[in-house]
Amino acid sequence: MTNQVLILDEKGIKDIITHYSISKIVRNAPGVVFAAKLPDTSITVYKSKKVLFQGSGAAREATRWGVAQNKTGTETVQTKGDLLPKNFATYSVIGSDETGTGDFFGPVTVAACFVRADQIELIKELGVKDSKQLNDDLMRKIAPDLQATLIHSVLTLKNDKYNNVQEKGWSQGKIKALLHNQALKHVLTKMGNEKPDYILIDQFAERGIYYNHIKEEQEIIRENVLFSTKAEGLHVAVAAASIIARVAFLEEMDNLSKIAGMTLPKGAGAKVDEIAARILLKDGEAKLKSLTKWHFANAKKAQAIANKKRM
Repeated sequence: MTNQVLILDEKGIKDIITHYSISKIVRNAPGVVFAAKLPDTSITVYKSKKVLFQGSGAAREATRWGVAQNKTGTETVQTKGDLLPKNFATYSVIGSDETGTGDFFGPVTVAACFVRADQIELIKELGVKDSKQLNDDLMRKIAPDLQATLIHSVLTLKNDKYNNVQEKGWSQGKIKALLHNQALKHVLTKMGNEKPDYILIDQFAERGIYYNHIKEEQEIIRENVLFSTKAEGLHVAVAAASIIARVAFLEEMDNLSKIAGMTLPKGAGAKVDEIAARILLKDGEAKLKSLTKWHFANAKKAQAIANKKRM
């Protein structure tokens, strides 16, 4: 599908609305102020004053109003991982990503979501970009609209279950692979007969290693699956999944902070060790283990700090 985008002033927006008013349709999506449907082109006007033209007649209609930015792209994107098709950012894609894997406190969360080609500009309007460019507060604001708009699945592996499977010998790579496969299955099930053009997984393991981790699963998602590092910058589906996963992680951290009676820090640095030692002294090892990924080196560091304070 050809996409063309214009950014217009107030007069230009009014002229477009007037011109296409006879073909007006109702679209209740967030950020949309006007939409019209021609036989070969869809026109969507956003609050940001962006106008999106989609369809075989997109270039024709866009040139009526100015010079458009051709959104089909012209370059082949290549990063560590699979070689992506040209114009990959314009396809209908299920993206998946995870967070929490480097944090001593809190869960591992994985999310997958489907973004159709005709939703890409809308998702951008909702504020989606590489989640590393967004702070936690902004992601908390964006996530509800994404969850209401997109077919998605989010999985939260809490600390007790994480520690249980890790003690059985599961690597973090295996844990993540199983969660990604499960989230993708959930999204595909919710989509029914609709199919994505591609599935993009933010790469944390080589393809062969990933599939070896999940080889015993009854259903393994393989069709049109691509792997790439920095995938949240390659398609908004991965960026949206990253935001949804992050907010699920933050919400569980909020719950755990209430249980601990103090704000739990993110990451695995010295501040984390100090807070962990406080919990250890106050509530004991079992309580601290229930809040953390117990195999992290932070556990022993916290125990050493606590022992010094006891002396």
